[in-house]
Amino acid sequence: MDDDLITERRSVACPQVFGYLRHVTGGPARHSALVDCLTEYCRLHELTLCGVFTDREATVAVRSPAFAGLLDALGLPDTYGAVVPALSHLGPKRVVSERQRQITATNTRLIMIRPDRPTPERAPRFGVSPGLRRQGDT
Repeated sequence: MDDDLITERRSVACPQVFGYLRHVTGGPARHSALVDCLTEYCRLHELTLCGVFTDREATVAVRSPAFAGLLDALGLPDTYGAVVPALSHLGPKRVVSERQRQITATNTRLIMIRPDRPTPERAPRFGVSPGLRRQGDT
């Protein structure tokens, strides 16, 4: 079986994930909508959303308190991965690759609900990070 498949096609004992949001604009309703988006994605993909870490600061350090909390949670036993609405939630371009590297170093998955740049031939409603595919993808 392909090692890069998402949970629907893998034998995963406890598909527990943690959400991460970067929410610097908008009010509580926007934050609630983002959490609802994570929750619905996890429900549809039979993942257990165990918590959501939110950064609210406009300036982004590679190891912000919320991101450090996410990394700590990803180190817990039986954790499958992190889920974000889009790659842009990991921060500005200058920190995204380092944060991706840190998540990968925890031996868990990074799952993106929607890709930042869908391709014209395939614009899925939900997407996953490179190397991960949804059920039915080839």
